[in-house]
Formats: sequence, C-alpha cells, structure tokens
Amino acid sequence: MPNWFLGKIRYQQPIDDATVGTRNEEFIKQKTVTEAYLVDAVSYTDAEARLYQEIAANTPDFDITNISRMKLADVFFNEDGGDIWFKVKAMFITDDEKTGKQKKSPSLMLVNAETPKQAYERVELSLRTSLDPFEITDVNTTKILDIFPFNEEQRNLRPLSEVAERETEVA
Repeated sequence: MPNWFLGKIRYQQPIDDATVGTRNEEFIKQKTVTEAYLVDAVSYTDAEARLYQEIAANTPDFDITNISRMKLADVFFNEDGGDIWFKVKAMFITDDEKTGKQKKSPSLMLVNAETPKQAYERVELSLRTSLDPFEITDVNTTKILDIFPFNEEQRNLRPLSEVAERETEVA
C-alpha cells in the first residue's frame, strides 16, 4: 500500500523582464511561488529525496517548506484526464452486526480531471465494482501540480553480484 506525502516547495520567479540586460538587473522584481506535489515514499526522508530528485531538473533554486503525510485510499490517474487534481471523499456504508445500524466509513481518493463533475464520474465508475455501497459526498480542487508514484526502476535494490556483472560486461 502506498504511503503518500504532500510536499510543498517555494522558489523565487522574476516578474519584470524589461530590466534584464540593463544596469538594474539586481533590482529585478521577483514573486514567491509555492507549489505542491504528491510523492509515494517510504518515509519523510525518502519523500524529501524524491522531491529534490524530481523537481531539481525543472526548478533551479527551491526550498522544500513542508512535507506531510496524506492519507489516501487510492489515486486514480487518467492519461487523457485534466491537469487539475481533485480530492474526492466517498462514504462506504456497512451494516454494524452488533447494533443493526448502518455505519459510514470515509475514504479519500485523488483523481485528475477537467471539472468536478468529471472527477465525480471517474471515481463513481472506478468504485462501481466495490462490494459495499457508497456515496460520494465531497469533490474539492487541490493545489497539487503533479504526482510522483513509486517506480521500481528508480531504486538500485539488486544483488551486488548482478551489478558487478553488468559493470564487467559494459567495460
């Protein structure tokens, strides 16, 4: 089961390009930009390392300002989906055997879509095969720009003998 961490970064971005190349280059106006990313990682340290690894190529000087665990039941990524990530709350309805009453258990999911309606429909379609009945209660826009799921190829967790064999073959 993935461990999702929400990482926030901050960096300075110039907003006045008219003064570039003049004597006033050191007085270029800058605005502070804050962005949020979701990372599947083992720990806070791993999440920080993955954020630096993924974001450093596109954003030169940035600081990680916050990393927090985000409890998600599932993340639905659609290739043809939108750029906006929505947090969807679904309540699963189960019967309590002791009291005979219905019990509602909340579950948070993330989905990319163009509109809240499309996000609702995608989650509803994905949950249609679940055994428990459910109702979707909330669909909220998030500030998440991108998601970095765990990728087995990023890790070098192979036996040392395998790594040594590859190096001798290449040399």
